[in-house]
Amino acid sequence: MAEERITTVEGESASTAHNPTTHTTVIHEGRRGGGSGILIALVLLVAVVAGIYLFSQSSSSEAAKDNAVANAASEVGDAASKVGNAAENAVDKVAN
Repeated sequence: MAEERITTVEGESASTAHNPTTHTTVIHEGRRGGGSGILIALVLLVAVVAGIYLFSQSSSSEAAKDNAVANAASEVGDAASKVGNAAENAVDKVAN
């Protein structure tokens, strides 16, 4: 908190004997910041960077999961085709 000093000098001037003059000086000392604003800004910056990193990681893991499912479906399709071919061959052998 800034300190404030007030100095007041009262006296009579020679030209106005009945009206006293008052001189007031107010001195506001410079604001001394404790650095808490900078600290809060740094914490917010770290939080934003961490959020961006986590979001990008979840996006890439979703893509990897989608690719794995697509590959598995393709392999299942290939296996089904092989089973179909084997069944046709078995029918041909039984028929002959």
